[in-house]
Amino acid sequence: MKEKIDTRTRILDIAEAAVLEKGFEATSIEEIVAGAEISRGGFFYHFKDKNALARAMLERYIEVENALYDDLFARARELNDDPLHCMLIGLKLLAEMLEEMPTGHPGCVIASTAYQDRLFDEGVRNLNRQAILGWRKRFRGMFEDISELYEPREPVNLDALGDMVSGVVEGGLVLQRALREHNNASEQIMLFRTYLKLLFAPR
Repeated sequence: MKEKIDTRTRILDIAEAAVLEKGFEATSIEEIVAGAEISRGGFFYHFKDKNALARAMLERYIEVENALYDDLFARARELNDDPLHCMLIGLKLLAEMLEEMPTGHPGCVIASTAYQDRLFDEGVRNLNRQAILGWRKRFRGMFEDISELYEPREPVNLDALGDMVSGVVEGGLVLQRALREHNNASEQIMLFRTYLKLLFAPR
């Protein structure tokens, strides 16, 4: 049983690296099979098709990202239980984590799937949507707590502000890859952090 689990994980690792490098459409089952050193039958034992592979990759990526956010903002709350300062600390921790990656963040499976959603069934597209809505809900809740103590200086849609966290992080990763500037994502996060400080600055 352990061998099967290891093989499945190896397939997911190889597929994720290839997809983040060149996208789902350009990633073939044949190259994944070759990289994992298994037969095509071995691949189809674990995943019946590329939709099943994409779903498993998304589920794993979402789990990792949620655990990352849980950890970062739990650490932030240990340092300061004020909701605004907790958010600011969490964003700084996220920016520092990205900056410390020696070769930069590899990219986002969510974004790769969204860009080529025509390749997938409704289940994969819905999983992608639910992941983004989950992050919206997470950050909107944090901004609601902030708004109870700090009135925003300008009217703001908290759903859109929650989405902005994902938009800044993912957009920063796209810029970083396109421009080959290692710190671009972390710098975008720190600019967003400054915006939040100004938005919620006490009157």
